[in-house]
Amino acid sequence: MKKRPVIGVLAFHGDVLEHLEAVARALKNIKKEADVLEVRTKEDVARLDALIIPGGESTTFYKLCEREGIFEALKKVPNIFGTCAGAIMLAKNIQDRISGQKTLELMDIEVERNAYGRQSESFEADIKTSLGDMHAVFIRAPRFTKLGKGVHVLAERDGEPIACEQTLGRKYYLALSFHPELTTTLFHEHFLSKVFRH
Repeated sequence: MKKRPVIGVLAFHGDVLEHLEAVARALKNIKKEADVLEVRTKEDVARLDALIIPGGESTTFYKLCEREGIFEALKKVPNIFGTCAGAIMLAKNIQDRISGQKTLELMDIEVERNAYGRQSESFEADIKTSLGDMHAVFIRAPRFTKLGKGVHVLAERDGEPIACEQTLGRKYYLALSFHPELTTTLFHEHFLSKVFRH
């Protein structure tokens, strides 16, 4: 009997609880079962079939992952979904990188940090995506400034990509500049469908 996949949410800061709840609802919607856990240690990472990196502060994520000795181990997780700061963590390039800041460099995208303004300039918008129409919340959101050839756009706003995915062999990456966990489970369902496919 095939084991249940293990889905983790990086739990140092950001919308951890909201992502855990979105995963639980998404699993129910697609009628699948998985073990879902908060990820903080090397032991947690070693169990993962998939990881969600929530929004927050990308430089803080890097420092905390380094402190806990899990930064390199995260690169081996086969399926990763990054929202906002999580999308920055996935990117191969950052336009305005802070000195010493590193990313996982897994997805062939370039991002501009905080491109949509500061926290006080956060906004909401109705968007159309390949998964359906939804309401989106942008909080200090990054902008995708370059996409590699293998990157597929799932949503745009004003002609700019705000959601994209990339499959590299048996690895799958999903990056969003907004916070889907606050309004919808559609992207969590899409991510989980990729996890169960493998």
